Amino acid sequence: MGDLLLVRHGETEWSVSGQHTSWTDLPLTQHGEEQAKSLAPLLSSRTFAAALTSPLDRAIRTAELAGVTGAVSDPDLHEWDYGGYEGVTTVDIHRTRPDWYLWTDGVPPGPDGHPGESPAEVGERADRVLSRVDAALPDGDVILVAHGHFLRVLTARRLGLDPADGRLFQLATATVSRLSTEHDRPVIAEWNTRP
Repeated sequence: MGDLLLVRHGETEWSVSGQHTSWTDLPLTQHGEEQAKSLAPLLSSRTFAAALTSPLDRAIRTAELAGVTGAVSDPDLHEWDYGGYEGVTTVDIHRTRPDWYLWTDGVPPGPDGHPGESPAEVGERADRVLSRVDAALPDGDVILVAHGHFLRVLTARRLGLDPADGRLFQLATATVSRLSTEHDRPVIAEWNTRP
C-alpha cells in the first residue's frame, strides 16, 4: 500500500496578502516558482501510481516545477469556494463580523448570488477524491497538488474526522505532507515539509 502525498501550491500574491483565493486563477509569484522548484528533491525518489492536480494554474505550475509528471487535472481538487469572501482578507471580514471563523461560519453568496461552500460540501469533494485515491494506492504512492484549505479538509476526512476539523492542520505554501497507515489505520507520517 502506498502513501498519499499532499503538495500545497507555491506562493501567489494573494497567499502573501492573506486574501481568500478560490476561483481567481492567480499565477505563482517569482518566489512561488522558486518554492515549487525546491520541492523536486523531496519528490524525485518516488514514483507515483497516480498524480492529480487542481485545475487551477497555480497548482498545475507547482506540479510541473516540482517535477511531477503525468499529472491529471481533477476538478474536485479545487480550493474551497469562498463565495462573497473571494479576494477578501480575514482582517477585513472581521471589521463587520468580528467573530467570523471560516471553519464554523462558512461564507456568504458572492455578488452574483453564487453561494460559497460549507465545510460539509468541501468534505464531500474530499471524500470523492479519497475514493479515487484508494483505488490507486495498492499500486503505489499517490500525489495530490492542490490548495491549503482543501487539503486540510481532505486530511481531516482521511483521518476519519469532521471536515471542519481541517482547522487543526496548518499548511504553508509549497510544502509536502504525507499521509500513511499504521496498523492499517490512517496517520500523518509527515507534515508541512520544506527542503
